[in-house]
Amino acid sequence: MLGCNHGIHTDPEEQGVFSFRPCSMSLITYMNEQGYLRDNNISDCQYSYESRDEAMRILEYVNNYCLITGDELIGSLINGECHDRSPLWFPIPQMEFRLNRRRIINIIVNQGIESHMQPIVNTQKKVIGYEFLLRSSSSRNFFYPSDLFDIARETGLQSQLDQAARLTAIETSARHLPQGIKRFINFLPSSIENPNQCLNQTFVAMEQLSLDARDFVFEVVETERITHMAHLKEIFEVCRRKGISLALDDVGSGYSTLEEMDALRPDYIKIDRSLVGGCSQDQAKQEQIKLIIQRASAFGGKALAEGVEQMEDFQFCVDSGVVLAQGYLFGKPGKPY
Repeated sequence: MLGCNHGIHTDPEEQGVFSFRPCSMSLITYMNEQGYLRDNNISDCQYSYESRDEAMRILEYVNNYCLITGDELIGSLINGECHDRSPLWFPIPQMEFRLNRRRIINIIVNQGIESHMQPIVNTQKKVIGYEFLLRSSSSRNFFYPSDLFDIARETGLQSQLDQAARLTAIETSARHLPQGIKRFINFLPSSIENPNQCLNQTFVAMEQLSLDARDFVFEVVETERITHMAHLKEIFEVCRRKGISLALDDVGSGYSTLEEMDALRPDYIKIDRSLVGGCSQDQAKQEQIKLIIQRASAFGGKALAEGVEQMEDFQFCVDSGVVLAQGYLFGKPGKPY
């Protein structure tokens, strides 16, 4: 499973070669003074290393050079696994970050991930679908999904991780769910530069597994405020042409606002757990939930209550117009068997 823009290169191994550009005589001289002779390359400055510690020293020296001279260099890792691919180029601080976060990067690169499923029920508490949640495939490599995506963003691997998580969810759904059951799958709009190109592998996977696109709901999950509304609307249009429904996550909290909901008109509106928890006893939460449902109903959006743990909260949401719910009251995320 690869990202949209390029293949995934492995993290630095115990041996390898760094390539830096633009190459200049001042950089060559500086690295010579540190004891590193340039490998034979016409256009780039390349330096070999024999251990992870030595790789860190080279990056530290090059970073110091940039600080001293004010030059803005970019670097790439060359090893035996990527000679046949176009190299990925990163700012030097990002390369240092990648090396320091090697364990997490290896999880992303080697796709040490799997999907867990949490049930979604209707007003009669009947399971009509599942949300697919990213988890580690090994207990030895535990991670918090939010940390994994933070590091992926810092290291330029967000697109690859988002794509891998999406394809893992699709493949898991094909093994464990019958046709007609909804599959809610998260995606990061910022990781999709060209919707037709970036989502093509997703669509191909669904076709190859003989899955019905109408069973899928792609959930917008963003850790930053949506600033490119036109781009997100284009993503929605591409998905809807394939028959895929859309959902907006965490409405009423964080970055998902009523204005964004009105502009995007998603098929499903997921009311944030911070509003749902204790809503049966909180008038302010009740008013906000009713407003979200009212605004959603104006364009035909279906309201889904997240984080439901108490029957009283579920009953209030249902009485207010919520048609779907999700939370520990109905089942925790679990590994499918």
